[in-house]
Amino acid sequence: MAKKDPKDFPVEDKLKNLFQLQSTLSAIDEKRALRGELPLEVRDLEDEIAGLNTRIEKIKSEIDDFQRAVTQKKADIQEAQVSLERYNKQLDSVANNREYDTLTKEIEFQTLEIELCKKKIDEAQTRVQERQEDLANNEAILDDRQKALEEKRNELEEIMQETREEEDNLKEKASEIETKIEPGLLRSFKRIRKGARNGLGIVYVQRDACGGCFNKIPPQRQLDIKMHKKIIVCEYCGRILIDKYICDYDGSMQKADLETALEAQKKKGRRIKKSDE
Repeated sequence: MAKKDPKDFPVEDKLKNLFQLQSTLSAIDEKRALRGELPLEVRDLEDEIAGLNTRIEKIKSEIDDFQRAVTQKKADIQEAQVSLERYNKQLDSVANNREYDTLTKEIEFQTLEIELCKKKIDEAQTRVQERQEDLANNEAILDDRQKALEEKRNELEEIMQETREEEDNLKEKASEIETKIEPGLLRSFKRIRKGARNGLGIVYVQRDACGGCFNKIPPQRQLDIKMHKKIIVCEYCGRILIDKYICDYDGSMQKADLETALEAQKKKGRRIKKSDE
């Protein structure tokens, strides 16, 4: 026997399938809600750790640059000192004032070069010390964040292990129900559900109002909803509207409401009788 096209289902069956899908998806949402903000917290920590690692590598690179600068300046000092010793020896054998003035200027220049190199070394060593402190602080923060990440991952994994099987079964059930819903209606339902704050795309009429946005529904529109002749959406929030008895498969909801109504009628009768007396 050929499988019936969902487009050919009666409106009542279409609504029942949508409600079953809604119930299943809501159950999946509840399982995911158990995880709370953990997945987001894990991602945030992973991003923060990646940023810290990048920052630490940059600091290490800066420290290496400063240390290389210190090494180079020390080499420059040694070279200047060699030149200084040579010029001082040459002073003992100058032949005229011109040679003396030239050597004196060279000695002065090399002396200033040594002083400048020492200043640069002091500055670079200060920067190395500062960056090493930054490095230690960032490594401490990194260690703290890595421990926090491990804790969050373990917590998330524990919750997922508890709910994974149930969630997979619910997903399988939802996929099966979706095959019973025509594609266009399914897309509309998912779009409505995605835009709804509480994730509900189909709701009961409760106390003459939409069960999603709680705006009043006119009596004639409520009657149309109960007739199941067409799919009706709330003119305020766009959710699909159903009467609560459409999924009252065992009649328990209708029976309970009937008993409540009868009890209310009895109480009213007793009040009238008492007032007549």
